Amino acid sequence: MTWLITGGAGYIGGHVARAMTDAGERVAVLDDLSTGAAERLPRGCALVQGSVLDRELLDRTFADLGVTGVVHLAAKKQVGESVEKPLLYYRENVHGLTVLLESVVAAGIGSFVFSSSAAVYGMPDVDLVTEETPCLPINPYGETKLAGEWLVRAAGAAHGISTACLRYFNVAGAAVPELADTGIYNIIPMMFDRLTRGESPRIFGDDYDTPDGTCVRDYIHIEDLATAHLAAARRLDGRPETGDLTLNVGTGRGVSVREMADLIAEVTGYAEPAPVVGPRRPGDPARVVASNELIAKELGWSPAHDVRSMVTSAWEGWCHHHPEARAVN
Repeated sequence: MTWLITGGAGYIGGHVARAMTDAGERVAVLDDLSTGAAERLPRGCALVQGSVLDRELLDRTFADLGVTGVVHLAAKKQVGESVEKPLLYYRENVHGLTVLLESVVAAGIGSFVFSSSAAVYGMPDVDLVTEETPCLPINPYGETKLAGEWLVRAAGAAHGISTACLRYFNVAGAAVPELADTGIYNIIPMMFDRLTRGESPRIFGDDYDTPDGTCVRDYIHIEDLATAHLAAARRLDGRPETGDLTLNVGTGRGVSVREMADLIAEVTGYAEPAPVVGPRRPGDPARVVASNELIAKELGWSPAHDVRSMVTSAWEGWCHHHPEARAVN
């Protein structure tokens, strides 16, 4: 079986490609390299440079490489940008997926793993988010991921494709420093960035109904997320009788922003400057923590890493890409 990973040269994609290759799967990557880097790919992994919007390229790639399964990671994924540019997000994330699925159907490909997100849930008012929690996205990014799930399930049912939609929670960490996230969009790299520039990390609100007043989130190590993709791919493996799976990928354990700030200070050695508290950000729910019982039942998967190893590996990756950070520590 040959798997094509779209967006496989990105932060998540590079880890998924590595995990699947290390496990003996045949893997190729399609990526437009707008945010990805060819250096992330495992040795010997074929790279096709291009977009999922290019139907001719997709048809040719599937035929030339003998692709039998797809892991679809390519997407725009910044919440704030999606609010500013909803047409871009719908074109890239929904229309791009439509073109990809049309090519998948034409090629007779039997397995499809879709990168979804906890953003489909919006602001759930529950202790643990299950796959049955209502999906009420509050931004265009979350809307495109939910629409993507609908497309994937409908195409799977109509054309006998075995599908899995994986709803990621907060992803962080690195398998090796070279594969670390180079973006500054999420809480851990945002705090690294401010600390190493001598600025106070920001906490957005400390008056939530949580134990320490700050938001609580479920953080999943990128290596665990990669093994979840491997488990899903192997479960599908071209078997239409599998039907469709929709699964949370999280730890089931919540960490508050304050706890994360304290851990980052401990791991990095940057105890100063101390975090500063500002007003809440619109749309931030107090608590979003996954139930991972269903993925354990369906795939036999469970997370192997704790939040400390996640922060430690993320810091090692940050220092690899920002050598000056280690020097001033």
